[in-house]
Amino acid sequence: MRRLAAAAVTTVIVALASACSLQTGFVPAEPAPEAAQKPKPAKRTNALVTVVDGDTHRRLNGARVVIGRRAGYANTRGLASVGLKRRTALEVRASKPGYTSRVVRMPFRQRREVTVKLYRHALQWTMFGANPRRTSAQTDIKLRPPFKVAWSRGVGYLIEFPAVVSEGVAYVGNYRGHVYALRMRDGKVAWRYRPSGSKMASSPAVVGRNVVVHGMDGLVRVLDRRNGRVRFTYRIGSPIESSPVVVGGIDYFGAWNGRVYALDLRRRKLRWTYSGGYKITSSAALAGRTLYIGDYGGRLLALSARSGRLRFARSVGGRIYGTPAVASGRVFVPSSTGGSLTAFTTGGRYLWRVSTGAYVYSSPAVWAGRVFFGSYNGRFYSVSASSGRVLWSVSAGGPVSGAAVVVAAVAYAGSTWGRITGVDAKSGRVLLSFPHGEYVPVSGNGQRLLLHGYSRIWAVEPRT
Repeated sequence: MRRLAAAAVTTVIVALASACSLQTGFVPAEPAPEAAQKPKPAKRTNALVTVVDGDTHRRLNGARVVIGRRAGYANTRGLASVGLKRRTALEVRASKPGYTSRVVRMPFRQRREVTVKLYRHALQWTMFGANPRRTSAQTDIKLRPPFKVAWSRGVGYLIEFPAVVSEGVAYVGNYRGHVYALRMRDGKVAWRYRPSGSKMASSPAVVGRNVVVHGMDGLVRVLDRRNGRVRFTYRIGSPIESSPVVVGGIDYFGAWNGRVYALDLRRRKLRWTYSGGYKITSSAALAGRTLYIGDYGGRLLALSARSGRLRFARSVGGRIYGTPAVASGRVFVPSSTGGSLTAFTTGGRYLWRVSTGAYVYSSPAVWAGRVFFGSYNGRFYSVSASSGRVLWSVSAGGPVSGAAVVVAAVAYAGSTWGRITGVDAKSGRVLLSFPHGEYVPVSGNGQRLLLHGYSRIWAVEPRT
């Protein structure tokens, strides 16, 4: 009986609930599933990017930083804060006028901070002669003696031409044709390229992501700057001692067969050739639309950079081994067997000549209205660019064969008897006498200079 009574009561309650639902239209709602709930807004996070000069390590104010679709600018401390909606690995793009732009990956899952190094164009040394005009003068690098050695590295064989430097890495070739990539930070070998059966008597050149190398085996090699792998080769068929000068994707150089070449590196074919008939070891200097190069016939050749057409040829009275330099509307040409330095206008008019009584293999450097060069008589000269008047000469400790160089108002020469001499370019006072040297003396970047010995490089920086 009790069970029947309880069942009756339950039935009555259910009936009443149903009646209420029908009258009011109300049905008790079930809890909403979790997936149907309104999503929480994404949590914003800030990425902190520090932008520094890769050579001087100074923080860069005003650098633009882009992450995804958001951008920010570095403050006076070189710090940019960019707000993001997600924490994933994203590309960070940093740029600043006058500097190379750079892209790095920021692993936000591990951290929200990253440092990006940018390199100022003016502090790099990407080709022989420092620039297409081959003035061998670096006016933006401010490093002066006295120096201390940061590191040194041997490269196995003779270094006849200087290293080039770009974005913290030096690239140098030795006489056996081996190319080394050395980190400017510590001198460690990033990579090396060792072709078989080749020799090298020129500097490489850094062009974008490539390193362009000329070989005595008659090959132009284009290497990947990151790992040294060969991108492509082009055969000339005659030994090449000219160091590359690349402008607008065109590599200009001469060869032993007496020809001057304009090689289009993008299309991988020749734009033009000019046959002068005499052996060429000189590198080409490019000023405006005119290419200047010397030959063993003792002639300065001026060619159209666009077509290779001869504009003029002028004699200097002796074989030209070194490279002309162009500055302030003048061309300065060394002569080995002539034992002199000769100046012309860029239009070909003779100006003056300085004779030394001994071979002048040395390619000149031009800075602040002065021309610097060495001679086999063991003297290092400074002469007036306008008149040729000798302003000073000092002992270089032995015959000078390699190019003169000017950095931060200090003129350098290397002696084949094993010394590098640094001289105050204005006064002629000797500031540096480094007990190693052979051919070319100096290259470098905004962080360190590289002093070149017979088969070893020393990286030096100011003591203070």
